[in-house]
Amino acid sequence: MLKKLLLITLLLAVFGKLKAQDNYEIQVYGSETVEKGHTMLELHSNYTFNGTKTVTDGEFPTNHILHETIEITHGWTPWFETGFYIFNAIGSDGRTNYVGSHIRPRVAAPEDWKWPVGVSISFEFGFQKKEYSANTSTLEIRPIVDKKWGKFYMAFNPTLEQSFVGPDAHAGMIFSPNLKGSYDVSKVVALGFEYYGSTGPFFHYYTLQQQEHQLFAAVDLTTSPNWEFNGGFGFGLTNSTDKSIVKIIIGRRF
Repeated sequence: MLKKLLLITLLLAVFGKLKAQDNYEIQVYGSETVEKGHTMLELHSNYTFNGTKTVTDGEFPTNHILHETIEITHGWTPWFETGFYIFNAIGSDGRTNYVGSHIRPRVAAPEDWKWPVGVSISFEFGFQKKEYSANTSTLEIRPIVDKKWGKFYMAFNPTLEQSFVGPDAHAGMIFSPNLKGSYDVSKVVALGFEYYGSTGPFFHYYTLQQQEHQLFAAVDLTTSPNWEFNGGFGFGLTNSTDKSIVKIIIGRRF
């Protein structure tokens, strides 16, 4: 029953009515959940070198701002985890503040199902202050599919985002495709790319320059089973996307 329910939910999420991942949590997720009884503590540090410079829809500009996000994820079973986020901003002109919080339960296809790809799905709900996001109450549905072939790794997150309060509240669900590809150059280092996009609601897509498309050159370091490191430099490809961002994720498993 659980297997059928997960499959149906995933298909609805992928083919249902589908804004890009914001600059607090820039990450393409893999399908694995945190192990039962363990907790992962992560710090997401993202600095925008070249972003927006004027107030838009009441939001602060993103130029020269540092976003610090604390993510705490606990594994309850071999296939279920819950994550909690604390978003913070550090910047000039009154932009330093606590921004908001999200909670994210996630379920994964258990290993004994022996699916040919890794599959999981998360539901992330929370709020953020209107000065940092005009859409102050949101739900994100993130299907996750990944696969490892030898030294090659691919992950795809066809993310859906629904706003309940704000300018996008009546826009429907926004499609935000995220993609990661990497290659293990050694046992410690993997190099690759990450892509983040936002095309708008299905059948009512934004024009190309209104869409968000961003490409990161990324590196992953694996020095210990209990530590993780992901870093990258991103380039915005459209007028609506911040032009240059550096990101670092450091995680510790307990």
